[in-house]
Amino acid sequence: MKKNCSQFALVVMLFILPSLLIAQHFTTGLNFTLGKPQGDFEKNIDRNGYGGSLFFMGHLPNSPFAAGVEIGILNYGHESRDEPFSTTIPDVTVQVNTDNNAVLSSLFLRLQPQHGFFRPYVAGSIGFSYFYTETSIKDDDFDDMEDIASTTNFDDFTFSYGGDFGTSVLLYSGSMNKNAEYQRPMEILFDFKARYLNSGEAEYLKQGSIRRENGKVTFDVNRSRTEMITYHFGFVFRF
Repeated sequence: MKKNCSQFALVVMLFILPSLLIAQHFTTGLNFTLGKPQGDFEKNIDRNGYGGSLFFMGHLPNSPFAAGVEIGILNYGHESRDEPFSTTIPDVTVQVNTDNNAVLSSLFLRLQPQHGFFRPYVAGSIGFSYFYTETSIKDDDFDDMEDIASTTNFDDFTFSYGGDFGTSVLLYSGSMNKNAEYQRPMEILFDFKARYLNSGEAEYLKQGSIRRENGKVTFDVNRSRTEMITYHFGFVFRF
């Protein structure tokens, strides 16, 4: 599998670099993301992940092909509790938050028409998934303040590859610089896609994996393949 992933990654890189260099049009978007674990990952997590993703791609001139990069983050577990600031200052409390997150990054190739009201597409991607659990401390009275302290309890990453099926719907078509001699077109589209993400084995924590007994902390570590189906929807801008 690693050999196949490396070969596909090389093909993606050979395509994406010239695409971004010679592209006449670009698309960028910010999507809300829902992740549904599959297989053994679903058995261990038993809940969905929620987050967002950001992507940028370049379109080859006079071609339905495009290439780009995407990065997103999903939260698949959260715990919060109030604790005394210290044993010597028990009358001051802080909020302790523990979050289980997954960072999903990829390079992708997409086949999609550049014009039309409905623009369906398919895509293939390769990248990595990074799983980490972080605990942070905040002032109990000011949730919007920065963390007082934080630590990464556990992390791991694994390679991934996947396939997309989606569509973009044209909402607006106009120009970015209407008063200039050369008017660069701009479009706003609503985008929806589903992605099957086939990830390798990784070790990770889930909600409830951290146990605190007699002043000591122990981790119940899970290990499995981390495949999931993710659903993305949001607005994209083509210029």
